[in-house]
Amino acid sequence: MEQLKALWPEILQSLKEDFNVQDITFDTFLKPLQIHSVEGTDLYILYPDDSNSVALNFINNRYSQPIMVKIAEFTNVQYTIHMILPKDVKGNPDTNLDIPSNAPDYTKSNNYIHSNLKPKFTFDTFVVGENNRFAQNASLAVAETSGEAYNPLYIHGGPGLGKTHLMHAIGNYIIKENSDKQVLYVTSEEYTNEVIEAIRNSSSNASVMTKLREKYRNVDVLMIDDIQFIINKPSTQDEFFHTFNYLHDAGKQIVITSDRPPKELETLDMRFRTRFEMGLMVEITYPNYETRVAILRKKSEERNVHFDDEILNYIASNIHSNVREIEGALNKLIAYSTLEKTEITIEIAERELQNIISPEKPREITPQLIIEVVAEHYNISVDQMISKNRSANISRPRQIAMFLCRQMVDTPLDAIGTLLGGRDHTTIIHGTKKIQNEYDENPEVKKEIDSIKKKINPN
Repeated sequence: MEQLKALWPEILQSLKEDFNVQDITFDTFLKPLQIHSVEGTDLYILYPDDSNSVALNFINNRYSQPIMVKIAEFTNVQYTIHMILPKDVKGNPDTNLDIPSNAPDYTKSNNYIHSNLKPKFTFDTFVVGENNRFAQNASLAVAETSGEAYNPLYIHGGPGLGKTHLMHAIGNYIIKENSDKQVLYVTSEEYTNEVIEAIRNSSSNASVMTKLREKYRNVDVLMIDDIQFIINKPSTQDEFFHTFNYLHDAGKQIVITSDRPPKELETLDMRFRTRFEMGLMVEITYPNYETRVAILRKKSEERNVHFDDEILNYIASNIHSNVREIEGALNKLIAYSTLEKTEITIEIAERELQNIISPEKPREITPQLIIEVVAEHYNISVDQMISKNRSANISRPRQIAMFLCRQMVDTPLDAIGTLLGGRDHTTIIHGTKKIQNEYDENPEVKKEIDSIKKKINPN
C-alpha cells in the first residue's frame, strides 16, 4: 500500500507519456486519482468527486487497463483495478466493493458479503490443464461434500498458479448451492494481524479474544490462504491450532494453501504438519503450453477481444512462469489496442512486450520445454505424450522427447520417466537408443530432429 502510494505519481506520469495522454485529459481525469486500498491483488482507486460518475465511467472504460499494465511494470504485481467514488466507502463499512451490481443473486446475501469471497473466481472461469486438473477435481469434490471428505484440503504450488482462485471457487460454489452456509476466506497475514490485535486489547477487554474465536469457529468452511506466513509466529500458531481442531472435530471443512508442501515448511510445528497431511494434499505446477494457450483464449473471450493465434502462441511460448504474467502480457496488448484503436499484429506484440519478453535473453531449456515443443511440432498434446497410448504417431514423438532431454540438458532417466507419465528407466534407455541410432544413420531423421532442436533453442 505504502509502496504504491509512493510510486503513484511516477506511475501516472509514465502512463501519460507512454500512451500520449493530452495535458487537459491527464489533469482532468488521471491526476485526481488516489490509491484507496489494497486487498490481496485487488486495488481500489478513488476518484474524489462524488458528483462526477460520468468521469469515473470514462476513466474505468478507457484507462483501467493501462493503469493495471503500468502498475505491473513498476511493482511486478498484477492487480485487478476497481474504480470507486467516495460515496462507495463513506459510512458504509459492510459494503463489499468487489460485488458488482450485476453479480449473481447469491452474492448479495448477508453470508456472502461477510465471506470475503470474490465472485469472479468460480470453477467456470478456472482454466483446467494437466498442471492443475487433480487440484481442480479435488476442490470441486470438497465444494460438493464440504466437511465429509478430504478434510483438510491442502493446495500447494508457486505464486500465480491458481491456488487462490480455487479457494474462492469452492466458497462460491458452496454458498450458491446453500446460502445458509457460513464461509470465511482470509489470508494468513490478515489472520495473524487479527490475532495480534486481539492479544493486544485482551488485557483491557476480555471479550475481544472471545469474539475473535467466535468469528473463526462459528463457520462451516474456513479457508486460510498462504499458511506459510504463520511460521515463527507462536501466538498465531497456537490460536490457529485450537481453531483447526475445533472445526475439524465438528466436521467443518478447512481449506489451506501454501507455496510448499507441509514437509518443506521446516520450522512449522510438527503438530501442524501431521494435521495438514491427514487430509488431501494436491499440487498445482506450472502450466504447460496447451494450458497457457487455453488461458489466453479464455481471458480474451472474457474481455470480448480477438487476437490471431500467432500472437497467442508467441505469448504462450515465451512466458512459462505463472498465470499472472500471462494475463499481464495480454492486458498490455488489450490496452494498446484500445487506446491506439488498432489491431494487434505480431510486430506490435513483439515491440510492446519487449519488457516482459526479451528475445535476446537465452530461453532456459528444461525437460518440460522440450516435451512441449516436441508435442507442438507433431501436432499432438502433452497429455497424449504422457498417456499410455502406444500408437506410432504418439510413441515416436515421445521417444524423440526422451532423446532430446538426454542430449540437450542431460536429464536423469528417472526424471524423464516421471515427466512422461511415470515410465521406468529401461523404457527411457530403449527410446533414447532407438532415436540415437536413427539420428546417426538416417540423414532425414537427423534433419527432422535438428529442426526441433532449433525450435527449442533458436540461438
